Amino acid sequence: MPFDTTPFLIAYARWRKLALSQQDPATTQQRALHNLLKRGERTKFGRDHGFEKIASLSEFQSRVPLRTYEDYWREYWSRPFPRITNMTWAGTVPFFAETSGTTTGRSKYIPVTREMLFANSWAAGDLLVHHVANRPDSRIFGGLNFMLGGSTGLRELAPGIVSGDLSGIEAHTIPWWLRPWHFPPPELDEITDWEAKIEALANAVIGQDIRVMSGVPSWLLVLFDRLEEARPNVGHRLVDFFPNLELLAHGGVNFGPYRRNFLNRLQGSHAETREVYAASEGFIAVADRGDDEGLRLILDNDLFFEFVPLEELDRPTPTRHWVGMAELGVNYAIVLTTSAGLWAYIVGDTVEFVTLSPPRIRVTGRTGLMLSAFGEHLIGAEIEAAISDAAEGAGLDVVDYTVGATIAEQKSEQGQHLYIVEFADGVPNTRLQDRFLAALDHQLREVNADYRSHRIDRHGLRAPRLIAVVPGTFYCWMRRRGKLGGQNKVLRVINDQELFLDLQRFVMKPS
Repeated sequence: MPFDTTPFLIAYARWRKLALSQQDPATTQQRALHNLLKRGERTKFGRDHGFEKIASLSEFQSRVPLRTYEDYWREYWSRPFPRITNMTWAGTVPFFAETSGTTTGRSKYIPVTREMLFANSWAAGDLLVHHVANRPDSRIFGGLNFMLGGSTGLRELAPGIVSGDLSGIEAHTIPWWLRPWHFPPPELDEITDWEAKIEALANAVIGQDIRVMSGVPSWLLVLFDRLEEARPNVGHRLVDFFPNLELLAHGGVNFGPYRRNFLNRLQGSHAETREVYAASEGFIAVADRGDDEGLRLILDNDLFFEFVPLEELDRPTPTRHWVGMAELGVNYAIVLTTSAGLWAYIVGDTVEFVTLSPPRIRVTGRTGLMLSAFGEHLIGAEIEAAISDAAEGAGLDVVDYTVGATIAEQKSEQGQHLYIVEFADGVPNTRLQDRFLAALDHQLREVNADYRSHRIDRHGLRAPRLIAVVPGTFYCWMRRRGKLGGQNKVLRVINDQELFLDLQRFVMKPS
């Protein structure tokens, strides 16, 4: 068993909380931008944009336009890939996070530098700081930290350059002195077959003194199911497997639809849940308060944040807000400048501020995940909230779901939204399905005027339809697509008609 270093963490947490309480958001972010610009001056990107002449935020915004991944790939990364040296960041990029992208499914290679990995570790430290501040009697480092992530068996692209899931890269680069507190051990971390890895982890973790668990909620639930199968007489409560569990950290998807399921599994446990917002491009925010109270932006960690009102994102010169001028309740596309050589990079997520001092946000969706096949303009956050509330009202636990539009084949017919939902306890009876769907439709009418207009006035949008599927359906579909584990996630909104038809055919095929 590792030596309990929690007292050192508690001492650090006191210092860090004091520093955070005295932090001025605007000054901190201006300093972060200045430091990043100095370190990027001698890169090709820095020379192209005259970094040495930039003395203010306004000059940065006038010289450096917003860019997407596709822009960077075309202009700076594709030709020298995989050996990208001094292009957008000093030195050679040693790692690439492979991600399919939440909206398109096409593979991307996001640069990951050692400076970025250090920054991510610092941000993870803030997660622990907020935990021990809330739990002064914590003994979180008296046991193991279980990170359920991708394989550390990375793919070599060139000598000294590898790619893989970001969580696998982070596990691969954990320093030796932290290894005693890390689970899984290297031989299990390296397993590349996700199903084999889950089976191995479920057997190996039983009996371990796990104090922290972290991962994407949907994959954590898969692990929990395997634990039950491995020890059917123990039950489903996590406290019976891990009596000393203190912290369950989650991120990657909205936790709302999963909350009931996790609370059910955490019965009798003294563990708390805490959300993180860690994208492939950087570790952005962490919950410093309770559930649904917002995620605090990490302002002093090699990230500079900009926020573009979503409705302006496609304009030639959109308004580029920052923490010094952000407003509450506005749906922003988040833009990052990072120590991985991303400059004014459109991440693809949308957020809104819930507090300004300190800045706390909540993730509202993806820039490409608006459901608006008929002009209804539903954003991801509205759909997530409606699913969560409808499930709670019907006493149902959601495992996974997606929604897409079905387009009428005849002009005289109306289209509709089709929800494909997997519930934890199997396919509900017709009465519960109708109750769930009616509540979902009602809430969306309440929160979205465009949706209400299309539904009430019958402007081309019939009542939504539900297909409830048996447990394991989405897992099997993701497996067939080669998208199991790590940071892969079920798409919440599918606007690609071919992909949505593929899912429909999959769930409707005879068993």
